[in-house]
Amino acid sequence: MAQAAPAPGGMPRPGRTPQAEGRATDVHARPPDVFDARTHAMARIGVPVVLGLVYGYWVAANNRSGGEITGWNLLLGFVSALVFAVVCMALLALAPRMPREVHALLWSAFVGCAFGFLYSQSGSFLSTQGAGQGSRDDLVRSVLMSLAVAAVTFVVVFYRYYTREDASGRRVR
Repeated sequence: MAQAAPAPGGMPRPGRTPQAEGRATDVHARPPDVFDARTHAMARIGVPVVLGLVYGYWVAANNRSGGEITGWNLLLGFVSALVFAVVCMALLALAPRMPREVHALLWSAFVGCAFGFLYSQSGSFLSTQGAGQGSRDDLVRSVLMSLAVAAVTFVVVFYRYYTREDASGRRVR
């Protein structure tokens, strides 16, 4: 007969959990790290650079609105990519040292500013920048949309940090 072998220690009795008993063998083990330290160090630089290049291309594409590629358009894309990558690397280095509220606030401000600048480069915003009410309405819409994106980002990121960190910012497993 093929039966499953009993697990060491047997089944816990009703009302008694391993956490309540406090056995040392019930400590959660960390999952294995698939990549080595060199790969993590390269990714710490590579991921923000790649994200910055994608963001810079997106900004340049929004700015030209399907028109011809110019030198100023390329410059805008590369400067946007550089700024995005540098700020992203700075946040990856500094934000984990902050309390979870400030940590979430920094990331939401970054996402809101990045979205607002990207939206402001779109064709609908630039086409009405002649004079008068059209450009003011588009500017207000851009600011309100970026604030909404930042608020949603803050709620999501704060919830993530609140459920996975203690009050001093150390990860809870």
